Amino acid sequence: MMGPGRGRADMRGGRPLERSKDFRGTLRRLLARLRPERARLVLAVSTGIASVGFVVAGPRILGNATNILFEGVVGKQLPAGLTKQQAVAALRAHGHGQFADLVSGMNVTPGVGVDLAAFGRTLGFAALVYVLAAAFSFGQGFVMAGITQRTMFGLRRDVEEKLARLPLRYFDSHPHGDILSRVTNDIDNLSTTLQQGLSQLLTSALTIVGVLAMMFWISPLLAVISLAIIPLAMGITFLVARRSQVQFAAQWDRTGTLNALVEETHTGHTLVQVYGRRGTTVEEFERQNAALYEVSFRAQFLSGVIQPVMQFLSNLNYVAVAVFGGYLVASGSLPLGDIQAFIQYSRQFTMPITQIAAQMNMLQSGLASAERVFELLDEPEEAPERVAAPVPAAQPAGEGRVTLERVFFRYEPDEPLIEDFTLDVAPGETVAIVGPTGAGKTTIVNLLVRFYEIDQGRIVLDGSDYRDLTRDAVRRAYGMVLQDTWLFAGSIRDNIAYGRSGAGDAEVIAAARAAHVDHFVRTLPDGYDTLLDEEASNLSSGQKQLLTIARAFVADPSILILDEATSNVDTRTEVYVQDAMKRLRQGRTSFVIAHRLSTIREADTIIVMEHGRIVEQGSHRELLAHGGAYHALYTSQFSEAFLPGEIGGV
Repeated sequence: MMGPGRGRADMRGGRPLERSKDFRGTLRRLLARLRPERARLVLAVSTGIASVGFVVAGPRILGNATNILFEGVVGKQLPAGLTKQQAVAALRAHGHGQFADLVSGMNVTPGVGVDLAAFGRTLGFAALVYVLAAAFSFGQGFVMAGITQRTMFGLRRDVEEKLARLPLRYFDSHPHGDILSRVTNDIDNLSTTLQQGLSQLLTSALTIVGVLAMMFWISPLLAVISLAIIPLAMGITFLVARRSQVQFAAQWDRTGTLNALVEETHTGHTLVQVYGRRGTTVEEFERQNAALYEVSFRAQFLSGVIQPVMQFLSNLNYVAVAVFGGYLVASGSLPLGDIQAFIQYSRQFTMPITQIAAQMNMLQSGLASAERVFELLDEPEEAPERVAAPVPAAQPAGEGRVTLERVFFRYEPDEPLIEDFTLDVAPGETVAIVGPTGAGKTTIVNLLVRFYEIDQGRIVLDGSDYRDLTRDAVRRAYGMVLQDTWLFAGSIRDNIAYGRSGAGDAEVIAAARAAHVDHFVRTLPDGYDTLLDEEASNLSSGQKQLLTIARAFVADPSILILDEATSNVDTRTEVYVQDAMKRLRQGRTSFVIAHRLSTIREADTIIVMEHGRIVEQGSHRELLAHGGAYHALYTSQFSEAFLPGEIGGV
């Protein structure tokens, strides 16, 4: 139920970004949500360190294998019986100074070939190291998957509980599609970011530290050359990331807006077709889709630029290391295996930087989604309950006395609506509320079931002030049959039993008979087990309305609210609906909102509202005799079908 004019204002237009996004604050809040997973995070970090440690050790071991192989090949070419020093001196004496420099930097034994046993042991050790690295990497992924899904489970639970605590005002003023996008798309995107991005960032950071340490161990000079690209790489990364984060925020904002349009168009598909608005709707979709395309293209392009640029810098670093490394090997300063290992490390060093840069894409997108979810969690909730005492157990739930004392309410501070409204309804009375559109009829219903809190005055239920009762206690006193029927996907039995938890089959069938539902349900192939889809498209409008009345019978409330419940049914079905509602009203306090005044002639009291005030109050005949606002409304509807003696007073 919505207040007048609420809920559709911004569903067709994209909302601009009105302020800069607080990504640091969002990141802090996201990390705070990971705090309960501290022990598992330590385990994930530990397995990550072990995995990276083994990965980093691999090239060094393979370098040793290369040294064994190369030194054996070179040693076999040297004369046997000489020491290494003698062999080097002989090479220099014969004018092979460069080869002599190479041999001087190697651990060779002249005349001795490849030590196959040592070579095999080294390769086996390397294979074991890589197997352990893979095992620990698998363990890290397993632990991180659990951390991510538990965190998302908690976030989804908090969002669902938050939605239950949000006032109706929030849903009236926000597009439903945007709310759904925050609850589904944004949380899914954040889950992907944590599952893939967090683990990748951790591994990449550890790899950088480990590889850098090995590079300095092998050759400080080559390590310094490799480090020269870091400032340039980091500068490019953060420059592009800062620009892309704005586009990612806009991307998810536009996604919510487009979802709102799709949801609205799908809900009102019939009206769109009837009023020939299909072309306009398609044009609006194209406009919103184009806007989403533009911001998504910029976001993806900017973030996608990072990886090829980093790859180019990596290739430059590779060339520099190869050139200087070749010189160091030729001069005997470093063994060939060490240069081989260093080149592998240089590739491993730039690769995690590239991965971190690539993860900035996912990170910025995930943080933009996280911020939208946190914005929802930060929305003002319904006013806290002020419960002085629970509902007295001895107080009969079926009394149904409702009193409104000098009630004031407005949706907007500068737009008065309900002013100085006073009404006392005795148990079992039927009160009809009529008036022109915008008079405040539906608003009164929203206040009765406490969807909105009043600004001044008080509402009393069976002697207890609303503010001294929980909202749940207030709402359980009411049953509602609305103009727009709501049935969920499930069986007819479940839809009827929805009125009261624990309702048995006998109660469901009794309610169905009272509401004229039992007969047509039994004609269905599966009877009460017939499944309905979300739109209940396999039932007519009248049948759906009768099911909602049966649901109200099962609930057995002390107070009923009937909001134009017969407006969507044909004349024949209206007879059944009216009879069912008459049975339902027996012994219960009833509030009936009606536009067809023929349906409320038997009401105990008819209230005529205009601009949030009661302008007339009385029975049908009394108000006709008075010749005021009700007389004018009645005349406008029945000017050609008056009952004898009614007009002019009876």
